[in-house]
Amino acid sequence: MKIVVCYKNVPEEQEIKVKADHTLDFSKAAWKIGQYDLNAMESATALAAKEAGSEIIFLTVGGDVVDNSKQKKAALSRGAGRLVGVMDPALTYADTHTTASVIKTAIEKIGDVDVVVFGEGSGDIYAQQTGSVAGALLGWATVNGVQGIELEAGKLELSRGVEDGIEILEASLPAAISVTSDINVPRIPSMKDILAAGKKPVEIWSLDDVNTALESVTEVVSILAPDVTERRQIIIEGDSEDNIETLYQYMRKIL
Repeated sequence: MKIVVCYKNVPEEQEIKVKADHTLDFSKAAWKIGQYDLNAMESATALAAKEAGSEIIFLTVGGDVVDNSKQKKAALSRGAGRLVGVMDPALTYADTHTTASVIKTAIEKIGDVDVVVFGEGSGDIYAQQTGSVAGALLGWATVNGVQGIELEAGKLELSRGVEDGIEILEASLPAAISVTSDINVPRIPSMKDILAAGKKPVEIWSLDDVNTALESVTEVVSILAPDVTERRQIIIEGDSEDNIETLYQYMRKIL
């Protein structure tokens, strides 16, 4: 089984500074793998273990960070046999459809892919759309909100939570799935994994390599932080009926 995991490099949010004019300063923010993509990577490792001889490939799309040596090593230490990146300045702030379109053509170039796994959303924009759009463009069985994966008779048995229970779905291959953050707890790579990552193959492709021409690209005009809202600092001590009523009235005003 050939499994592709799509992931995104995102800035460390704790290191992003807000300037006086509400613009964001990313100059001190280090890159990291999106937190939800770590669940996708862990899910792929577990799925590959269910069928001997399975191969895991990590795929990322973006600007110059795609070729960042530290980020490539961080990804490859999490179970993939190789990494593929599609890099172009126009992909730095690409919208969902553009990103999904490039993912589609990259997967077709990789060839013979059985499953592509996404996290529930990116660690920065969190639109929760890329996996579903890419699956639709590929024309594959596409399921989001996945909380459990089993492999049965060459098909995926997928579980996801619904309002009053668990839904079990069967997906034929090839399939595109988006997993939730509840599906697992990503492991921390060992020193052995990190050292081995530096020896794994990496391919960086251009848009021409995947036969993709961007007909239209979303232009980011500005990114502004909202005004800071002062905390009300209202403290209600005790669980008497009067205090509960007071809390309720405050909540009604806020909502």
